[in-house]
Amino acid sequence: MDRRAGAGAGPAGRRPGRAARDNSRPGRAAGEDSRPGRAAGEDSRPEEAAGPAVAAFDFDGTLSRRDSLLPFLVFVRGAAATARAVVAEGPRFGRVLLGTASRDEAKEALVTRLLSGAEAGQLTESGRAFAERLVARGLRPAMRHRLQWHRQAGHRVVIVSASPTIYLATAGARLGVDAVLATELEVDADGRLTGKLAGRNCRGDEKANRLRAWLDASAPERSERPPRLWAYGDSRGDAEMLALADVAVWVGWRRYWPGTTTRS
Repeated sequence: MDRRAGAGAGPAGRRPGRAARDNSRPGRAAGEDSRPGRAAGEDSRPEEAAGPAVAAFDFDGTLSRRDSLLPFLVFVRGAAATARAVVAEGPRFGRVLLGTASRDEAKEALVTRLLSGAEAGQLTESGRAFAERLVARGLRPAMRHRLQWHRQAGHRVVIVSASPTIYLATAGARLGVDAVLATELEVDADGRLTGKLAGRNCRGDEKANRLRAWLDASAPERSERPPRLWAYGDSRGDAEMLALADVAVWVGWRRYWPGTTTRS
């Protein structure tokens, strides 16, 4: 019987929205107002033309300062074991760069080397401890502020990430989000990780699919209008999710570019 490690949050949906016009100056932190009375990146569609607002955040490199999976593997397996696994999978990672192997395959191979056979309950406890540290020290202050701005405005907030639910569920709970849509790790009938992913890696089109499904499943009853969707991401793996948004915000490595969109 297949089960999933961690406390994942459900699936999702929505009609593609109209991407926002860039109303901001480069170099201003995401979430900072670029004009009096209007939040950075806000489009010109009247609020009454849309349903309740939703903000979808990528995690790695968007909310967090950097990738979180490798630090998690080091946290639970140690630096030496993780380094050996990365070296062993080096040729596969090289093929990913050349476009002859998929990121999903490389990720699953690394997880298999390091987590296959791990007891799911113990790993979940380790994931909680890692998430506490990650939320305390590893987030971008401006993006954490932006997430809290959405919450204070009464918007529903969801994290959509390729990283595992086994620690992101706790991170999401600490941040007060409504749902975490992330990659699930497969657990066997004996309660141990198989090393495989349970379902697809939550990246690229899968992010958009999961978000759509969650939006459909969580839509308020009798709502006749789709929600006004904000989306935040930092990589090509977020492009499909940002393309759904009414307000799409690209979070750069050194600067934030509020209101920019991945589509023309």
